[in-house]
Amino acid sequence: MGSDEKGDPIVQRKTIVRLWGVAAVAALVAGACSSSRGSSSTTTAAPTATTAAAGATTTAAPGVMFGTLPSPCGKGTASGATDRGITDTAIRIATGDDRGFAAQPGLLASMGDATKAMVKWCNDQGGINGRQIQLDYYDGAITQENAAMQQACKVDFMFVGEGYGIDDTAEQTRVGCNMAAVPGFTVGPNFSNGPMQYNAVPNPDDYQPASLYYEAAQLFPDAVKGVAPYHTTLASTETSLAKDIEAMKAAGWNVLDCGVKISYTGEPDYKPFAQKYISCGAKAFFINAVPGPTTENFFQAMDQLGAHPLYFWEASGYTTQLAQWNTQGLANNVYVREAFQPLENAAEIPAVQQYLTIVKAIGGTVDQLGEQSASSFLLWATEAKACGSNLTRQCMINNLSKVHSWTGGGLHAQTDPGNNVPPKCGLILKLTGTTWSQFYPKAIGQYDCQDKYLFKISPADYGTTIGPDRIATTYLGPNIIKPQS
Repeated sequence: MGSDEKGDPIVQRKTIVRLWGVAAVAALVAGACSSSRGSSSTTTAAPTATTAAAGATTTAAPGVMFGTLPSPCGKGTASGATDRGITDTAIRIATGDDRGFAAQPGLLASMGDATKAMVKWCNDQGGINGRQIQLDYYDGAITQENAAMQQACKVDFMFVGEGYGIDDTAEQTRVGCNMAAVPGFTVGPNFSNGPMQYNAVPNPDDYQPASLYYEAAQLFPDAVKGVAPYHTTLASTETSLAKDIEAMKAAGWNVLDCGVKISYTGEPDYKPFAQKYISCGAKAFFINAVPGPTTENFFQAMDQLGAHPLYFWEASGYTTQLAQWNTQGLANNVYVREAFQPLENAAEIPAVQQYLTIVKAIGGTVDQLGEQSASSFLLWATEAKACGSNLTRQCMINNLSKVHSWTGGGLHAQTDPGNNVPPKCGLILKLTGTTWSQFYPKAIGQYDCQDKYLFKISPADYGTTIGPDRIATTYLGPNIIKPQS
């Protein structure tokens, strides 16, 4: 009995989570429309499974809410060993991130922290229908993600809230053991359109979030006459850029081909690259890489050459690290697309404040990626509650496939997880000095929503083969769990 979330006070205006790769991030959240989904040499830490402490169980006060969403957690009388990882008293689920990646320690740690914190928040209320949630955490460490999936397949009911940088490496294993998932985000095309996965903020391979492209054409008409994509040697971001470029052109951008590609591991001197872009006529850049030394050194090189273009950035650009670095204002022309409420809006958006409070209570890291995991946990918990004692993967997939309106209690714009369709709404954040703020629309809490912001990608730019049901076909077998009427 899938449920549609209602009552979100955030105004969605008519006028106006791919994520982390090895050291780069690509498009995250997108637009929304109705569409069908399948109905009927570095050293890394080895994956480890640990059980998160549940904390003392307390009686939840009547009417507990998360933002606008009634809490799905509480006492009850559910019973039965109904599926893998389910007992009379416990639900064993998996989550994970890549924090053990030696080249970038702490990678995606906010996602695991958010899921751990939300599990404690839920268990403190009594769990799901009285069953306590037992959380197994698996460090994918980038190179160990498939090993983590193999371990989870032995003992866990579902994956919830996870974020793995190269998740496609575990997709064959996931599909093979019928590991249903409600991930914090998806990256690889096979997982993004994979069977048995329902993301709170979908990131499918066949649609592209396009709000920023149209908004920039309206707000910065001169700059979009010469936009250079920020190309790197990392294949994952280049695959995503092909989709970005297709959508940019549809929005009226003049996309330049300057013949420049920067190593994602860094360059000894960025000025030659910056000069080539300047000579090419670049008035602005589009970036989908993670902020870090490569982009920061590029900003410095452009400044040293006297150029101050605009930088349009995917959601991956919204980081505390970039803000802390920007003490000289070299990134003051950065504009980032978002479909989540930024942390800076916490005073006005109750769901954001609750997310911060819940995660900080366990000493966790907070950022927008953590919001994604929190929303996915709430989506999973809501449908798990609806299953009652009959908590099975089949029941979960039946329920999740029917959820067509979801905001995580107000954490983000409305999405359609059941149809794997992202939001058709967005907002723009701007960095000024070390502070992020909402730039457009001006009113805090408002989104800019238009149908055209959900851009359908042509099959030539897909990263995999997708069937007529919009399910990636690479690893499909006869025994996958499909939604039932």
